[in-house]
Amino acid sequence: MDLTSYVRDILPTGDATLAARVFDPDVGPCVAAIRGDTVVDLSGVEPTISHLLERADAVDIVREAPGGATWPTQRLLADTVRPDGAGPRFLAPVDLQVIKAAGVTFVRSMLERVIEERAAGDPARAADVRRKLTEVLGGAIGQIRPGSEQAAAVKQVLISEGLWSQYLEVGIGPDPEIFTKAPVLSAVGVGAQIGVLSRSRWNNPEPELVLAVNSTGAAVAATLGNDVNLRDFEGRSALLLAEAKDNNASCAIGPVLRLFDDSFTVDDARALDITMRVDGTDGFTLQGTSSVSQISRDPLDLVRHAYGPHHRYPDGFALFTGTMFAPTEDRDAPGEGFSHKDGDVVAISTPTLGTLVNQVTSAEAAPAWTFGIRALMANLAQRGLLS
Repeated sequence: MDLTSYVRDILPTGDATLAARVFDPDVGPCVAAIRGDTVVDLSGVEPTISHLLERADAVDIVREAPGGATWPTQRLLADTVRPDGAGPRFLAPVDLQVIKAAGVTFVRSMLERVIEERAAGDPARAADVRRKLTEVLGGAIGQIRPGSEQAAAVKQVLISEGLWSQYLEVGIGPDPEIFTKAPVLSAVGVGAQIGVLSRSRWNNPEPELVLAVNSTGAAVAATLGNDVNLRDFEGRSALLLAEAKDNNASCAIGPVLRLFDDSFTVDDARALDITMRVDGTDGFTLQGTSSVSQISRDPLDLVRHAYGPHHRYPDGFALFTGTMFAPTEDRDAPGEGFSHKDGDVVAISTPTLGTLVNQVTSAEAAPAWTFGIRALMANLAQRGLLS
């Protein structure tokens, strides 16, 4: 499926401070700033995005610092979504950061995780479990503050009804689920293929706000992410989380980092409505919206659970903050819900962060991840950027 129709919507609108990573086939990965019609190489200022986000003057650098090579913005965008991957292109806008994720942070997705567990990964049983859970809970659970006395009381009711779950524990209990989503440098960027294990029969995209956090625990930028999920694997056992979440090309981040500044703050990120659209080669279309304002735990509370005296990240981390999107629409047979098919195009967007668009393939067929930390260090050393 042709992705060129998305080019005009990839970058955020308005006056934004935008940092990116660009792969130039002649030199390798470059730290870059997007300044209107031009993308500027800033690798001579800082060799990695991780280095850049450590600086107190990162916003000024991205806006004004003299750079090296330049690329026309529109040409770079067009080359990024070309299926042959030729020419310079945008990469995922994080590099040395650990890729973390918070799960079960929205009520709707929390209940769907409970349904997955009760259905033991079988989509055909999901409707009956969903109906029983709705009868017991109604809509009241959406107003519960995690970790509160009210949450503890609801827990006792659910236990008595035989409906308590490990997902409800992290959804309304005192401690959120924070896990490592993917290895350092493994995320794919805008225009790339995303991978779903070929043996999965129940899976979905997860559109999320992603915060870039530096080594001091400060959230300094935001972007979009797709926390690709295998519902059948995790539904069979929570111990299969790693296999459900961490596969080749199963983590997409982008299109770029928008640094927090006077025009875009954490409060603005808290108020975002993130839309998602899936277009299949079979003519199927799925649409949804995830409103960050409906999150059960504040994004900065999630950062504080991930970072503190108990856990440091010397190179910073990228934190997926969770999604309320859990599609239940039937794609094929009644009662079987939604699952990806090869060739699906997933577009995740919000005007202030742009559009992250990717096409689905199997994790086995997606381009292999070969450029890791050793390769990056060797490349930067060869270019004289580590001195």
